[in-house]
Amino acid sequence: MQDAKNRFSEVVEAARRSPQTVTKHGKPAVVVVDVAEYERLQQFERANAPSFADVLLAMPQDDGDFSRDPVRMRDVEL
Repeated sequence: MQDAKNRFSEVVEAARRSPQTVTKHGKPAVVVVDVAEYERLQQFERANAPSFADVLLAMPQDDGDFSRDPVRMRDVEL
């Protein structure tokens, strides 16, 4: 990461050609990508994301019947 900070303009130029992985302590931390590639990925994600209506319709419909575990009610002092 320190090397990427010191040479940030080079990282940006390289990212215009292909994604650049920046590591921290030897492990991948972030990927720097060209803005056109980022926008393409965003469009792909939006195109494949379910609509809110699809999410609601996919919820289990069990007529409100569900099992409950037996639990002891807590003591309340009045």
